Amino acid sequence: MMEEDKTVTSSTLSVSAVSIKVTEVAKDGDTLTFIIVSQKLSGTGEYHVDRTYEDFEWLQQHLFSLEDVPGIQGIIFPPLPAKAQLNASAKLVKQLGLLAMGDNWKPYCKALEAYLQQVAAHAKLNKNDGLETFLTSSTPPGRQKVKKGIFNRLSQAVEGIRKESHRDVDEFFKTERDHNFTLTVLSKTAAERFLEVVLTEQKIAMACGHFAASLQLFVEAGEDPDEQTFSKMCVKISEVVESMKNNAHKVAENDVGTLGLGLDLESRYQEAEKEMLFRRTCKLVELETASRNAERAKPVKKAAMDEIKKAAEKDFDHISAVAKQEIARFHQARVDVLRQALVQWCEQQLLAAKDSAQLYDQHLQAIRGMASTLRPPAHRLKKKKRFPPVGPAAALPFPIALLSPIFC
Repeated sequence: MMEEDKTVTSSTLSVSAVSIKVTEVAKDGDTLTFIIVSQKLSGTGEYHVDRTYEDFEWLQQHLFSLEDVPGIQGIIFPPLPAKAQLNASAKLVKQLGLLAMGDNWKPYCKALEAYLQQVAAHAKLNKNDGLETFLTSSTPPGRQKVKKGIFNRLSQAVEGIRKESHRDVDEFFKTERDHNFTLTVLSKTAAERFLEVVLTEQKIAMACGHFAASLQLFVEAGEDPDEQTFSKMCVKISEVVESMKNNAHKVAENDVGTLGLGLDLESRYQEAEKEMLFRRTCKLVELETASRNAERAKPVKKAAMDEIKKAAEKDFDHISAVAKQEIARFHQARVDVLRQALVQWCEQQLLAAKDSAQLYDQHLQAIRGMASTLRPPAHRLKKKKRFPPVGPAAALPFPIALLSPIFC
C-alpha cells in the first residue's frame, strides 16, 4: 500500500466541511460523473473536481484500511449510498429507495454531498490524506489500489451470525445493541413506507396529466353555441387538472428532498452503527478467547499468552471508549438531522399548499366568470326549462357540476 494510504496526519483538512457541494452530475454512457465543489479554508478560492462512484468507493475503503489507528473500529463510519445506475428499474428503486427518485439525480447528489460533509466533519477521519486527495486533486484517486482492511475480513457470514448474538459484558452496549436492532428495522420500514407515499403521489400526477390531455380531445372549433360552451369548459377544467398534476409532482419532489433524505440517511446510519457494534463484538470474542488461552496455557507459553491477552484487552478498551463517544455523537446528530428534515418538509408542504391555494382560487374565479357568460340565450331557455344539478351531479366538484346543464 502506498504511504499516504495508511497515514493519518496531524494536519487538518484544507477545505471547509460545510462548503462541500455535489453541484451536478454528468452522464457519459453508463457512467455518472459527479462535480464536487469545496471552499478553501484560506478563503482564496474553490476546488472543482469530478469523481465517479468508484472514486467514492476508493475513499471509503481508504478510510476502512486504517487498521493501525487505536480504536478505529469503534467509529461509526458515514455510510456511502449504494451505487446509482442509469435507466432506473424496479430493482434499482428497491436498492436505492428514495435516492432513485427525482429528476437529474438530485436526491442522490444530496446523499453523496451529505456523506462527504460527514466524513470531512469527523474529528479523526478528516485528518486522513486520502480525503484531502479526493477533494482537491485533479487526478481521479479511484485508479489507485487500496488494501482492503480488517472490516472486509470481519463480515464472514457464518461466523458473523455467531458473533452477532454473542452476550455482551457491558450493559451499556447490550442496551445499545437492542435499541439498534429495533431502530434498524423501524427506520428501514419508515423509509420504505415513505417511498410508497412518494410513488403514489407520482402516480396521481401522471393520472392528472393523462386526464388533462384527454379533456383537450373534446375541444372542437364548431359554430354551435353548445359545442363552444362545452369546449371552453373542457379547456378550463383541463387547466385545473394540469395544476393538480403540477402540485402533486411538486409535493412528491419536496417529500424526497426533505423528509425522504432524512429517513434514508437515518436508515443507512442505523446500519452503520450496527456494523460498528458488530466489530466491537468480534473484538470481545477475540478477547475472551485470548483470556481462555492464557488461563489454559502451559508454563512455557504462559508469558506469551498473557501478552496476547493484554494486547487484546488494550485494543478492546480503545474500541469501547471510541464507540461510546461515537454513539453519544450519533444520537445527537440523528435527532438534529431528523428534526431539520421534518422542519424543511413542513415548510415546503406549507409553501406548496399556499401556492396551490392561490392558483385554485384564480381558477375558481375564472370558472365563476365563465358560468355567467356561457349561459344559453334567454329565448332558448323558454324552449326548454333548465334545472340546477340534482342527484349525482349535485355532489360533483363545482367545475364539473357546471357541465351538467349542458347535458340536460
